[in-house]
Amino acid sequence: MQTHLADWIRNTPNGAEAESILRACVHCGFCNATCPTYQLLGDELDGPRGRIYQIKQVLEGATPSAATQLHLDRCLTCMNCETTCPSGVRYGRLVEIGRATVDAQVPRRFAQRLHRDALRFAVTRRWLFAPAVRVGRLMRGLLPARWREMLPPARAAGTWPRRTHARKMLLLNGCVQPALLPAVDAATARVLDRLGIEAVIAADSRCCGAIDQHLGATARAQARARRNIDAWWPLLERGEVEAIAINASGCGATIKDYAHLLRDDPAYAHKAQRVSESARDLAEILPELLQALAPHTSAPLPDALRRVAFHPPCTLQHTQRVRGAVETLLIAFGAELVQVADAHLCCGAAGTYALLQSGLSSQLRTRKLENLQRETPAMILSANVGCLTHLEGAAAIPVRHWIEWIDTVLARDSPRADPSKA
Repeated sequence: MQTHLADWIRNTPNGAEAESILRACVHCGFCNATCPTYQLLGDELDGPRGRIYQIKQVLEGATPSAATQLHLDRCLTCMNCETTCPSGVRYGRLVEIGRATVDAQVPRRFAQRLHRDALRFAVTRRWLFAPAVRVGRLMRGLLPARWREMLPPARAAGTWPRRTHARKMLLLNGCVQPALLPAVDAATARVLDRLGIEAVIAADSRCCGAIDQHLGATARAQARARRNIDAWWPLLERGEVEAIAINASGCGATIKDYAHLLRDDPAYAHKAQRVSESARDLAEILPELLQALAPHTSAPLPDALRRVAFHPPCTLQHTQRVRGAVETLLIAFGAELVQVADAHLCCGAAGTYALLQSGLSSQLRTRKLENLQRETPAMILSANVGCLTHLEGAAAIPVRHWIEWIDTVLARDSPRADPSKA
């Protein structure tokens, strides 16, 4: 499409990037067909094509309104539209620029600012979030229904392997997952240990910055990226770790984006590029390595493990473009995968979306669970902490990370055989 950007943005890095993206769009509307919010609301302004038009108008000098801000807020940034787009429009980059531009011109209400700032402060600091989770679980019966749904019951993590190996991979020292679902990291460490790989956590690393980025706090997200790079760089530079193994696809999408996030920082651009290239989802690392353990899956699996539904998070299938790897691995280890309709559509978790757009998020979750549970699987598996907790809050069957399932299959003769009871 033709563009005539306003003088105040035309010759800036964001302006150049936005113009390149806008010019690639041909108005075809294929994106709307796979946009979850457009499907629910049927409003052109709540689909990718309509949001692109709104962003274009603002960048060309039109004055945005609170309605413009709302339409952009309603976007899940699931990137399904990018997967669908035949022209390769980088919608995710454009909506980041559009949101930042609109937020700079349309002040949010005090209550809205307080909510968003409180989320950023509380959730990204594990020293605060983890105790809050423990207290919440103790007071579960007193919590509002919406909060109870977002707080999964505590599950034992199991033991962390103590062996050391010459081969090592970094795990994240995250914020949400270790507090809500510590079993995921422990299962990851055990599976890597079986493969002769030691899981290493850099003590000085922290939250990946995804939540700050979701909420438009780019400077804070950049600061978190720099801290993690500083923590990981010595291990990467000395060749002491092979990769950053990521078991939360939302975090993986953010860390793989560090190179772009810090592209204009001369002190960190090169390091950020190296870190982004070193970050790999478990689905990219384990399929080939786990072939060595395939003989351990010769015995038939019990019913509680065998028949499963897999939910691929948007950050895995659309943002990172990792598709089919988990499913292939599960089948190789004896799973019977049920068919899931509309597996490409978002579950409604989408980072902080479930907290900020709860109505739309709940509708998307209801539709997703109907599709996941239609063929009566024994368990739902996924690959991201946000999706796991979001789905578990309303699911009629256990919801687990796929690495927990692999860990259980490999150790199913032990007392930990059933992850639904772990």
